Amino acid sequence: MGKTTENKELDNKKYVVDRLLATKRDGMEELIEYMEEIGFFNAPCSGGNHLSCEFGLIHHTRHVMEYAEKIGLCLLGAEEYNKIHDSVMISAALHDLGKCGQFGKAYYVPNMIKDGRPTKANPEQKYKLSEDKPFQINKDLLKVDHCIRSITLATLYIDLTEDEQFAILYHDGLYGVLKYEIQGNETPLYMILHWADMWASRVVECKKIEQ
Repeated sequence: MGKTTENKELDNKKYVVDRLLATKRDGMEELIEYMEEIGFFNAPCSGGNHLSCEFGLIHHTRHVMEYAEKIGLCLLGAEEYNKIHDSVMISAALHDLGKCGQFGKAYYVPNMIKDGRPTKANPEQKYKLSEDKPFQINKDLLKVDHCIRSITLATLYIDLTEDEQFAILYHDGLYGVLKYEIQGNETPLYMILHWADMWASRVVECKKIEQ
């Protein structure tokens, strides 16, 4: 019998939290408490693409962590991969932290669209949640890419290495706002994170979580 969505959320949260704590990075416990506070563990992952649903972000985060480890081990071998294991886990776990928003404002908010036209009998315009794109980026937030917010929020509590910051900043690769700066400047950690993120979002994930 398959797990319920709630059980999956709890399993995925434990997976992410356990691996972050295992890095023993100073300030990690405080960061995890902050992630809880800002809604990381129940936030959607996108507006209308992959995992645009409650708990979508934690599902995506686990996927990226798992595939980053598989890619790293496959391409580097166990000995070399173990040298950057903690950085892989931290970068993969926190690459989308900025999707929680900032300054007390959520990054994604419900996308309410018009539901029919007002009539003389019912002049008030009605709204409903969009089925195709249930969330949208909060218009009350100034336009700052989520990868920049991810680094800003993480470094409130922990120190990121230069390589970790670089990987998180550019993790969207040629699909990101900094697409031209990454060309020719790739690092192994960046490529592991980018490929894991792409595989998770473009191959593994869909709009609804399988039950």
